Amino acid sequence: MDIWMEENHTDGYRVNWKISELLWREQTPFQELMIVDMFDFGKALILDGAVQTTEQDEFIYHEMISHVALNAHPDPAQVLIIGGGDGGTLREVLKHPGVVRADMVEIDQRVVETCKRFLPGIASGFGDPRAQLYFEDGARFVKKTQGQYDVVIVDSSDPTGPAVELYGPEFYRDCFGILKDDGIMVAHAESPTFFTAYFKAVWRNMEVFPRRNVYLTTVPTYVSGFWAFAIGSKKHDPSKARDDKHAVDGLKCYTRDVHGASFVLPPFIQKIIDQV
Repeated sequence: MDIWMEENHTDGYRVNWKISELLWREQTPFQELMIVDMFDFGKALILDGAVQTTEQDEFIYHEMISHVALNAHPDPAQVLIIGGGDGGTLREVLKHPGVVRADMVEIDQRVVETCKRFLPGIASGFGDPRAQLYFEDGARFVKKTQGQYDVVIVDSSDPTGPAVELYGPEFYRDCFGILKDDGIMVAHAESPTFFTAYFKAVWRNMEVFPRRNVYLTTVPTYVSGFWAFAIGSKKHDPSKARDDKHAVDGLKCYTRDVHGASFVLPPFIQKIIDQV
């Protein structure tokens, strides 16, 4: 018998995924967590019925949310990741030898534990001595922290459940406050072609930075085509990969050329930004 998972987005838009096996399912204190094996995309993390990452295409999202900011900053030694419980962003951050410390704040400890068990290729960075894990609310962590970071990466899930606060303007102001004078912040900004309201909100929140940009990628398992990241900088131009950066070997999506090209926006997306 065929097994299909249905991912609902609106009353008129839903996506179906053919599943070969349900590997794990539980209700954590924060959300429903599942690990499934998909016919086309390998093992996948599902939170509250929505695909978060899959073995087949996770590298696209994780490389693009990480390496753009890290290659735009001259010396990203101290990095903070908010969310990112699957470990993919942490794995990519730790590929930069100049990173001295990578703090990761994930509200749901069960996501980390389950991904370490079922998705070890994605969750491979947790054992690195430079990684420091905190299992608590990301918005509260940022508000109370006294540390100063070079880069803050907000690898949040969709704006429902425990991630709602990570889409508010106060959270962005707090992130700005814990960045050094030349710090950079990048945030997952949803889809500018489908989840337009959330995309606009993230872009509007970035106005706290003197420099802000949007860049794009496409992830096959993320609905609606283009997927966006909003990036804010206190000093450096985030659209430019620095010439003095040592190239990270073995990447499958990010390159210096892709870095620059990802900031070239189609006119309809630029229009959305201009009207915010």
